[in-house]
Amino acid sequence: MTEQQERWGRHTVLTAADSRGFRSLRHSASPRAERYALGRRLRDRAPRAGLGDWAPEPGRPDVVEQVSRSHEGRLDWLVPVRIGRMIASPYAFLRGAANVHAADFAALPVTGITPVICGDAHLGNFGFYASPERDLVFDLNDFDEAHPGAWEWDLRRLTASVWVAGRQNGAPEDACGTAVARCVEEYRMQIAALAEQPLLARSYERLDVDRMLETAPRTALRAEIETSARRARRRTSDRALPRITEQRDGVRHIVTEPPLITRPEAAEADRLAAALDDYLRTLPTHWARVVGGYRLVDLAHKVVGVGSVGLRAWVALCEGSSTDDVLFLQLKQARRSVVAPFVHGDSAWHAHQGQRVVEYQQAVQTVSDPLLGWTSVGDVQYYVRQFRDMKGAIAVDGIDATALTDYAGICGYLLAKGHARTSGASMIAGYLGGGRKVREALCRFARAYADQTERDHADLVGAVRRGVLPAETGI
Repeated sequence: MTEQQERWGRHTVLTAADSRGFRSLRHSASPRAERYALGRRLRDRAPRAGLGDWAPEPGRPDVVEQVSRSHEGRLDWLVPVRIGRMIASPYAFLRGAANVHAADFAALPVTGITPVICGDAHLGNFGFYASPERDLVFDLNDFDEAHPGAWEWDLRRLTASVWVAGRQNGAPEDACGTAVARCVEEYRMQIAALAEQPLLARSYERLDVDRMLETAPRTALRAEIETSARRARRRTSDRALPRITEQRDGVRHIVTEPPLITRPEAAEADRLAAALDDYLRTLPTHWARVVGGYRLVDLAHKVVGVGSVGLRAWVALCEGSSTDDVLFLQLKQARRSVVAPFVHGDSAWHAHQGQRVVEYQQAVQTVSDPLLGWTSVGDVQYYVRQFRDMKGAIAVDGIDATALTDYAGICGYLLAKGHARTSGASMIAGYLGGGRKVREALCRFARAYADQTERDHADLVGAVRRGVLPAETGI
């Protein structure tokens, strides 16, 4: 057993896997007061002040090697695009460095409370999308790395991203600290509030745009919410038609734009079409009937994001009974979570990574895309979702320090909501207590890890300049 496994073995209290299945109904749940007290006792094992400690371990893997290893299994011709996006800024580097952060955080002390975590909880992975009722909601929206794991890892990555983003926007260090403190405090208060609610009641907690606007102060963030929400409402399949498709010989096709949008070979297109048929079997019966009423018209590979560049990401154009009745689906390659190598036990193994993404997304989000499903093409596993479904994000670049503080608070609140939906809310609340020590500690950590992120980014930029790694910028 490794040292890391021993640490998890000593500290694990309740994992998300422990609460799966109806067998738990045969046993009475621990009283909330006991679980809260247990969380308080965990301070002896993992002192709250220790959350602020960061120094790279002796023998920390070279960051350029870690980034290079993350390219295994990606499309080689897109690796330079990924590197080009990561070297754009320290914040862009952070977005693509989930594997680096997971390895760093796994070496730090943890309480052992392990809900389902996002695994990639930075500021850019919260956003708008449509609920099945067509309401515009705001929540965590990227679950490629979702996995049972230490709640501290999510909070560390989120707070580090706040500090890095603040610096990039020209905020002074004290303003970055204020934003991180708000993020941590909102997380603490929401965990404490949800821990007092029945399990079923906390599962209904959600944040829609109207509620965001009711609570948002009249600052630059409120204006950004209104602008981003309007933009998101326009991001639907029918509105996308004239922008990303064209008519040729009476048939609609997705417009190509190499290297970002490219067409598959005929054999690959046939395999993807068959995989979409298989995907229908993973949907609830009603939605399988609805999606089954569409026919596949065209397929294209479309590059998305920063960390995902190089992974296979197909867009499928489907038509219903008329040419303006359209549905865009995205098949996105799913690989083992970056969290999984640092978690031992049954929860670290999943037969289908696409299914893992879907199930954990549904576990963490209050409402999810009803068309979430999964499929495979040979050995490549995918999850499937709607591509244009009122998706949007708050633009972090350029927002002022006050708006960043308000936005960091929203993200901390939503992260707590996600963690509380699976397991451990009462214990986390007990561990956090009044919050002062944790706020101070995570402010120290976020600042120190922002420094580390800037050093890592500089190392990657240096590797590109030396010709160690190829990069295509501005794409």
